[in-house]
Amino acid sequence: MGVINITPDSFYAGSRQSAEADIVKQAEKMLLEGATILDIGGYSSRPGAEHITEEEEESRVLCAIKAVRKNFPEAVISVDTFRAAIARKAVAEGAGMINDISGGELDGEMFNTVAQLRVPYCCMHMRGTPQTMNSLTQYENLEHEIITYFHKKTAVLQKAGVTDVILDPGFGFAKTVEQNFRLLNNLELLKVLEKPLLVGVSRKSMIWKTLQTSPEQALNGTTALNMAALIKGASVLRVHDVKEAAETIKLFTSMSHADNRV
Repeated sequence: MGVINITPDSFYAGSRQSAEADIVKQAEKMLLEGATILDIGGYSSRPGAEHITEEEEESRVLCAIKAVRKNFPEAVISVDTFRAAIARKAVAEGAGMINDISGGELDGEMFNTVAQLRVPYCCMHMRGTPQTMNSLTQYENLEHEIITYFHKKTAVLQKAGVTDVILDPGFGFAKTVEQNFRLLNNLELLKVLEKPLLVGVSRKSMIWKTLQTSPEQALNGTTALNMAALIKGASVLRVHDVKEAAETIKLFTSMSHADNRV
């Protein structure tokens, strides 16, 4: 899953796009490098990000989706939004998947909307909002609480008629650097949920703070943790750098399929 941010303040400057030509160019690059999903978002969810209106998000996202759909009609587009109205309009413009950082917590209409639209839904674990999540990192048992959260969410989704669900444990969302590494190390525990797992650690602070670098210098660390995520059971990698992630997946697949008798 290649990330295309239609935002001026995403934490990684290299992912920010605004002009239609740049959006199309980035989409083409990602598709050529092996992206199977393009995740388009207009609301920055970095810690402490500025809250924007629904109208602003809509103007950013819909224009981008239209441009990508026009130029790459076969591309699978995911809309990264927690607002049901945006999700509905995005699907009408050609998005085929909804990626919700709030797991339906920030818009009570989201689950019913997904059920009506009949598209795959990525449900992420987060506490609070991007503005408050850094103060909500107290857990008695991190893995248990996340699994319980997803059990409840998937039950509600199933009751609403949504069965095509992907789960994202939400690295960096209401979790400290240490908690992120603990979660990654124990990611296989989430297999009990029997849903595909999406992992998004690309260039995040758990990498560059640990290595004492910056988001711009965190590609090598991202690749290392992407391989760890695959080994631990990830089904989808959400990334800024598609070529490197696709190579990681290819190598992991070769390792997984290797004949031990050779």
